Amino acid sequence: MFPIDDDDVRGASAPIVTWVLIGVNVLAFLYELSLSSAQLEQLFVTYGVVPTQILDGDNLISLLTSMFLHGGWFHIFGNMLFLLVFGDNIEAVLGKVLYPLFYLGGGIVGSIVHVAVGAGSNIPSIGASGAVAAVLGAYIVMFPRSRIRVLIVLGFFPWVTRVAALIFVGVWFLMQFLNGVASLGPATAQTGGVAYWAHVGGFVAGVLVGFIGRSRVPEDFARRRRSEEIGRY
Repeated sequence: MFPIDDDDVRGASAPIVTWVLIGVNVLAFLYELSLSSAQLEQLFVTYGVVPTQILDGDNLISLLTSMFLHGGWFHIFGNMLFLLVFGDNIEAVLGKVLYPLFYLGGGIVGSIVHVAVGAGSNIPSIGASGAVAAVLGAYIVMFPRSRIRVLIVLGFFPWVTRVAALIFVGVWFLMQFLNGVASLGPATAQTGGVAYWAHVGGFVAGVLVGFIGRSRVPEDFARRRRSEEIGRY
């Protein structure tokens, strides 16, 4: 199930910051594709979050750089798709100064939670998932009545439908949390290699910011959406 769009009206200006964040991530990924396997592994070790290094006070800059690296096509596609669908709304509410600070802060918080849970790990963690999770957390608080257009593919039969944001984002978070709990036990093919606690940490941080900042959501967002629907149908 892939999100395509949402019902809420964006701000008057274009979501430039969201586009820039996506662009930087894509450029970084294209650079990764130019590297050999050995070079790529070294890149991840140097700029990814390695819990043992962070706890030793080393390479703290990786808390920032790690969120612009991705481990494959599906990894970056999923993160950037979610950022594209949900990020513009949060940018419209927080503005073009607070929004990037919120995004980066959410990613850092997610990485810190990941480090705390996996304190003895030497495996680098990369990806924008913690930051994107923060966006989702803020979204579910700021736009609880929104509906998400999603693409569902079963075999060769894709179709588009609408799902309440509370359900879509809520199920997403529940899956992250349950997988995070499962990852505390022996590693499996389902729980290994994914920093679920970074997702959980980023999401919770986003929810907290959402409660603080939801008063900034313009009161006419819902009214403008209803007007659009009346005009369209």
